[in-house]
Amino acid sequence: MAKNIPISILELAIVTQDSNASETLQKTTALAKLADALGYSRFWLAEHHNMAHVASSATVVLIGYIASQTQNIRVGSGGIMLPNHAPLIIAEQFGTLEILYPNRIDLGLGRAPGTDSLTAQAIRSDFFEQSQRFPQNVAALQTYFSKDNATAKVRAFPAEGTNVPIWILGSSMDSAALAAANGLPYAFAGHFAPKVMYQAFEFYRDNFQPSQFLDKPKTMACVNAIASDTDEEAEILSTSLTQMFLNLIRNDRKPLQPPVASLDGIMSEEEYFHVNQMTSCSFVGSKKKLETELKQFIDRTRIDELMITSPIFNHEDKLKSMRLMKEVIGTMK
Repeated sequence: MAKNIPISILELAIVTQDSNASETLQKTTALAKLADALGYSRFWLAEHHNMAHVASSATVVLIGYIASQTQNIRVGSGGIMLPNHAPLIIAEQFGTLEILYPNRIDLGLGRAPGTDSLTAQAIRSDFFEQSQRFPQNVAALQTYFSKDNATAKVRAFPAEGTNVPIWILGSSMDSAALAAANGLPYAFAGHFAPKVMYQAFEFYRDNFQPSQFLDKPKTMACVNAIASDTDEEAEILSTSLTQMFLNLIRNDRKPLQPPVASLDGIMSEEEYFHVNQMTSCSFVGSKKKLETELKQFIDRTRIDELMITSPIFNHEDKLKSMRLMKEVIGTMK
C-alpha cells in the first residue's frame, strides 16, 4: 500500500486570460502561503524565458520573495536551467538565499534552456556547448558550495560551506544516469514528459552510488493534479490544462484559457495523440478517485515524494484543489 509521503507544489506562475503578471505573482504568493499553512513540503518555481504568459523568468528573485512571505515550507527551483548560468553565480545566489532562509532552500537543476533556441542564444551565446557540459557544471557548483574550496583562487561568497540540497531534474535517461552517478536526489518531469519515467526511476535506483549527500536513492515525481468535489467538476477544470498543452504544440502563445464544457472539435486526432501523450501523468477527479489512482501510482513508481502542478484557471478553484490534494495524501497509510 502507498505510504503517506511528502507532497509539494511546482508553480509556473502562468498568467491567465484577462490577467497580468502583477496579479499572477500576487496569486502565486497566496498559493505559497496556503501550501505553507497546509503543511506542503516544498514550493518550487520554474525558470522560463520569452514566454509572455509565464511570470517566473527571474526565478531566483521570486524564490527569495516567496521565502520571505512563508514560514516553514522549503522554497526552491524546479528548476534553474544551469546551462543559462555560470555555476559561480548560481552558487552565490543560492548560498545567499540559504543564509537568509536557513534550511529552507532547494536547488533543482535542469539541462534544458527553458525557452526556444533563439532566446537560449540571447541568454548565453555558448548555451549549446554548456548544455553538453552539464555534468561538469554540476560538479563545479558543488565545489563552490564546499568548504574544501577555501584554498581555491575562485571562491563563491557567501555560499561556501552552506548546505543547499541539489536535485537533478529531468525527463530522460541522461538525467537519471547523472543523478545516480553523483548520489543526488532525482526528480522526474512527469507533468509534461512521462514517457520514460518508470524506466528512468528504475535505472536511477539500480545504478545509484552513495555519496556524502545521500546514502540511498531519493526520488520525486511531478504530476498534473486537479481536484474538485466531483469527478465531473474536475474534468471541466482540466480542460484549461488540455488547452495549455494544445497551444504549446501549436506554438500558439496564449495565456491560460478558461475551462470549457466540452473539448469536442477543438483538436485534430494527431493533436489529441500528442497532447494525451504529454499529459498522461495527470490525476483529475474527486478525492475518492484521486486516492485510488495516486495510491496505484505511488506503489508503481515507488517514489519518496510527490510534487504536483495544477494549471487551473480560477484562483479559488486552484486553492480548493490544493486543499483537497493535501487531504488525499493525508489519508494514505
